[in-house]
Amino acid sequence: MWVASGGNNTVTKLRASDGATLGTFTAGSIPFALAFDGANMWVVNNGGDSISKLRAKDGVILGTFKVGHIPIAAAFDGVNIWVTNSNDNTVTKLRSSDGKVLGTFTVGSTPGPVAFDGASIWVANFISNNVTELRASDGRGARHLQCGNQSTRGCL
Repeated sequence: MWVASGGNNTVTKLRASDGATLGTFTAGSIPFALAFDGANMWVVNNGGDSISKLRAKDGVILGTFKVGHIPIAAAFDGVNIWVTNSNDNTVTKLRSSDGKVLGTFTVGSTPGPVAFDGASIWVANFISNNVTELRASDGRGARHLQCGNQSTRGCL
């Protein structure tokens, strides 16, 4: 299990069985969220407009890659990492093997949480109160589903 600690720019690896700390590792500026690709932890650096790839077994930083402004969350689709950029109203798709940006796609207003369902990327948009669906294969086919109003934060 991994925990992001934005206040001190670190991530901590914990043993799931008892919560013992297995290591604390420097990450980027204001680590905010994490995604796992099967071998590496991807750390969303909210203050650095980037995402860092750390080898899960020892926390070594394998690379830091620029994304959009104020990234919030990330998801792994089996091949790529998707990062929501809250101030740009976009999601960035990066190839997980080398961090190369494969595309940036417009979603709703102030995107936050992101998930993969086996075929599509789903992005919850805080201000537009909807969820955007994109095909994981190419980022196209944007569909917006209304899910609440801002006062209830229906899309969380």
